[in-house]
Amino acid sequence: MYKHAALSLAAVIATVLAADIAIAQQPPPIGIAPVVVKNAPYVFDTAEQHSIRVEVLARGLARPFTLAFLPNGDALVTERGARLRLVRAAARATEVAQLVPEPIAGLPAVAPARGAGLNEVALHPDFATNGLVYFTYNRPGRLPDGAAANAVPPMSLVVARGKLEGMQLTGVKELLVGEERPGVSAQRMAFGPNDMLFITTGAPDTKEAQDLGNVYGKVLRIKSDGTVPADNPFVKRKGARPEVYAYGLRDQLGLTIQPGTGTVIATDHGPNGGDEANIILPGRNYGWPLYSFGRTYEGPRVSELPLAAGIEAPLLVWIPSIAPTGAVFYTGSQFPAWKNNLFIGSSRRGEVVRTGGIERVVFNDKMEEMRREMLLTDLHQRIRDVRQGPDGLLYAITDDADGMLLRIAPSP
Repeated sequence: MYKHAALSLAAVIATVLAADIAIAQQPPPIGIAPVVVKNAPYVFDTAEQHSIRVEVLARGLARPFTLAFLPNGDALVTERGARLRLVRAAARATEVAQLVPEPIAGLPAVAPARGAGLNEVALHPDFATNGLVYFTYNRPGRLPDGAAANAVPPMSLVVARGKLEGMQLTGVKELLVGEERPGVSAQRMAFGPNDMLFITTGAPDTKEAQDLGNVYGKVLRIKSDGTVPADNPFVKRKGARPEVYAYGLRDQLGLTIQPGTGTVIATDHGPNGGDEANIILPGRNYGWPLYSFGRTYEGPRVSELPLAAGIEAPLLVWIPSIAPTGAVFYTGSQFPAWKNNLFIGSSRRGEVVRTGGIERVVFNDKMEEMRREMLLTDLHQRIRDVRQGPDGLLYAITDDADGMLLRIAPSP
């Protein structure tokens, strides 16, 4: 009896020791431990503007994706999935910002899958008089008979607009509908001169970016009423979508238009390194998936050469990746040392989680890069968008299940 008990005890000890050894041999998780951002303001030094103050204006946003300011200083924020939220007094210094509990009503059904759902929101340049709000979303299609219960339906990109009346969008109208496909990446929008609306789309895992017959992996250009401009580069090409303005792009999560010049800048995710910011020119091919500065997630290079004849070179390249997101040129007076600098959100650096921030890029008068600086990295947040407010301050949103709206101001 004692012999059997001793053997059983030895077996238990051996099993525990083996489990401890197995745990000890497992590599530690990659990334920074979760960081809680406090409500108290943070003060940081920066290279040229120096002391800045960062404070939390609102919390409780579910995976926010983009930010658009109303003329009165309120802000619209899309929650990536299905909801459009309102933050009252986001850019009104005399009032406390407040996230309205109820979402904006009137949105159509969207597909809240990873990388899909409600994405971008943008105001018409004459919003103060017409109240028009533009938004992009992924409309779910039908699953084939017999599909698994957890199967993701095919989706189509939709660009739509409606009139904001109180807490509701009315008269919602579709302006552009993309082809139905399994999975759709996120989009950005920006209004340029002459009533032109630019839209970015992605095609990270297919060759669609080189096919002019679909809208994916492209920059699209339409008029504010949804019609196609007669001078779009592929209007007369048989088999091409007339909305296509530029192509060969992978996963564009940032778009801005430089005030004064009308230069269109889009940020594009490489797979593993090789992120880009591109000056978008009509009819140009930006290479994806044939040419890239990046590597696959397994390590090999995407292409032997990053560029070739007929492939447009990027304005900026990041190796390692910074996962670039929303972008804006600063034109205000609150940060004199940052005048005309380009600010780009970053989700993470070098494939390491919780290493995001905001990158500031300084150009000369020929749009040639001079300096770069990473900001807000001590917060260890995924920055999904960065915008200039009507008060001349900078604002950012963090991509999290409990996302935040941040305000960046000069420190007193």
